[in-house]
Amino acid sequence: MDTTTLANAHALDFSMLALFARATIAAKVVMILLIIASFWSWAIIIQKHLTLRRARKEADEFDQAFWSGEPLDDLFEKIGSQPDGASEKIFASGMMEWRRSHRHDGGLIAGAQARIDRSMDVAIAKQSDFLNTGLAFLATVGSTAPFVGLFGTVWGIKHAFEEIAISQNTNLAVVAPGIAEALLSTALGLLAAIPAVIFYNKLSADSDRVVAGYEAFADEFSTILSRQLDA
Repeated sequence: MDTTTLANAHALDFSMLALFARATIAAKVVMILLIIASFWSWAIIIQKHLTLRRARKEADEFDQAFWSGEPLDDLFEKIGSQPDGASEKIFASGMMEWRRSHRHDGGLIAGAQARIDRSMDVAIAKQSDFLNTGLAFLATVGSTAPFVGLFGTVWGIKHAFEEIAISQNTNLAVVAPGIAEALLSTALGLLAAIPAVIFYNKLSADSDRVVAGYEAFADEFSTILSRQLDA
């Protein structure tokens, strides 16, 4: 390799901004989409982490109140029919159906247990949907970002070969910039995909554990009401 080629290669700027500036329009669009997807993924990750932490804290606090020995009617009057916490909403839905199932003479309408269970199941399903909101986007980014980055790389390499053919020169100063620009798309694709996959799995598992806690509470509450119905 002659000294002129080496000098030209050293003179090139291989920083990420320079590589982006020299890339083709198609490659730039791909890289911009991947950067947006990465930032959006991190926003969802942070928001879901905070949401799940609040949900666990709220569930712990309500469990303490529920099992404190306070009468259920008093607890319901305290939290109201439209509470903020997820566990409180499940409890409130069961209590409202329990009260609706009483006739004016104090007797119970037939099928009360089944209606109470369905009412709490609906409340749990709504909370599950809320906790899982955004996770589908993380799964999509994790599965598609590497391929989107690969498309940008293939397009960049195609452009690099075209530049080599036009210049009819295969020295380092001609080949290296195009290849480096092309590989940047793959790097950005992996940068977006890897955290998305990792945190999708973690947040999905955390959400499943919280929902399982809601279901366990609903079963325990249903058992308590069932004993009162039988009595």
